[in-house]
Amino acid sequence: MVEPGEQLPEEVLALIFCHLSLRDRAAAAGVCRAWAAAATSSAVWHDTSISCDSEGEGILPPYLSVCLDHIHNLQLEFEPSRKSSRRAATELLTALAGRAPGLQGLRLKCCGEKPLFDAGRDVLDAVHALCGSAGQLHHLDLRCLPFTLDDALVLQVACGCPELRSIFLDNHTLVDSVGPGSVLKLLAACPRLRTLGLHLASLSRAVLDALAEPNRAPFALLALRCASPEDARASPLPDGAWVALHCRHPGLTVELELEPALPAESVMRVLQPAVPVATLRLNLSGDTVGPLRFAACHYATTLRALEVRASASPELDTALEELARRCAGLREIHCFCVVRTSVLDAFRAHCPRLRSYTLKLKREPHPWRPTLVR
Repeated sequence: MVEPGEQLPEEVLALIFCHLSLRDRAAAAGVCRAWAAAATSSAVWHDTSISCDSEGEGILPPYLSVCLDHIHNLQLEFEPSRKSSRRAATELLTALAGRAPGLQGLRLKCCGEKPLFDAGRDVLDAVHALCGSAGQLHHLDLRCLPFTLDDALVLQVACGCPELRSIFLDNHTLVDSVGPGSVLKLLAACPRLRTLGLHLASLSRAVLDALAEPNRAPFALLALRCASPEDARASPLPDGAWVALHCRHPGLTVELELEPALPAESVMRVLQPAVPVATLRLNLSGDTVGPLRFAACHYATTLRALEVRASASPELDTALEELARRCAGLREIHCFCVVRTSVLDAFRAHCPRLRSYTLKLKREPHPWRPTLVR
C-alpha cells in the first residue's frame, strides 16, 4: 500500500509546507512518515515567520523542538496586550535560546497597543537570554518592539553575538536608555557590523570615530530616530566627524526620522549639513517648511527618499517644488497631505529616477497607496 504523500518528492512537499502556519505544519506532520519528514526538514524552517496571535494556544507542538535547530531566520509577531499571544512569544524565544545555535536573523514585531506602563520585562528577558546563546546571529531587528531597550541588552548582544552584521535599536519608544558607551562596546565586539539603527541620543563623537577607524569593515547604513527627550537634548556632532566617516565609507547612507515629540527648537539642531542623508522622514508637530528647505539645500546630492507628514499649505507646496528642482537623484517622495498640481509636475519633470510617489491632488480614503513609475 502506498502511503499518502509518497507520490510527491520531499523537496516539493517542503516547498508547500513552508507556507503553512505552525498549526497546519503540525497537522501535516501527523499524516504519514513522508509528510512528517518533509514537515520537519530544514528547507521548511530556514526562513520562518510566526504569528503568535493567529496561532493561538499550543504554539509549541511536540515536534517543534526538533525543528528549532533548522531555523536560520525568524520573524516573530505577537500582540503584547493579549496574554496568550505574549506568553507564546516568550515561550518560543526561551526555547530558541537553548535550541537554535544556527539562528542568523531575528525580527520581532508587535501588533496592536501595548498595555499602559508595560515595561515588557518578560519579552526583553527572553530576548536577552536568546542573544546570549545565538553565537551565529547576523541580523537583529527590534524596531517594532515598543519597550524601552537598555544598555544591559546591548552589552549582552556584544558579548553573545560577535558575528553580527546589522542591528536596529531605533524602536518606537519615548525613552532612550541605550548610552553611547554600550554602543562603543558593541562596535568593538562586532567588527563585521555594517548596519546600525539608533536613537540620536545613543550616538556620540566617539561612536563616529570608531566607525571611521581604518580597520573597520565597510559600513553601509546608519539609521537615526529622533523622538525622545534624550534625542532633543543631544548635542550636535562635529561636521568634521561626519566628513571623516563619509570619506572612510563613501557608500554610507544615513536614514533620519524626526517624530512629533521632537520640539521645534531642536529640529534644526538635529539637521546637520555634513550628514549624508539618503532617507528623510519628517513627521513633525511644528514647522516642516524649514526642514524641507534645509534638505533641498544640503542633501541635494545624497537624498534618495523623502516622507512628509504635515498639514497642507502653499508654503509647503513651494518648498516641495524647490526640493524637486534640487534633488534630481530622488527615487521616492511620499507626502501625506494634499498638494497642488505643480508639485506633482515638478517631481515628474526634475527627478528622472523617481520610482514611487504619493502625491495626492485631492482627498482620498486612507490608506493612501503610492504610484509606481514604470
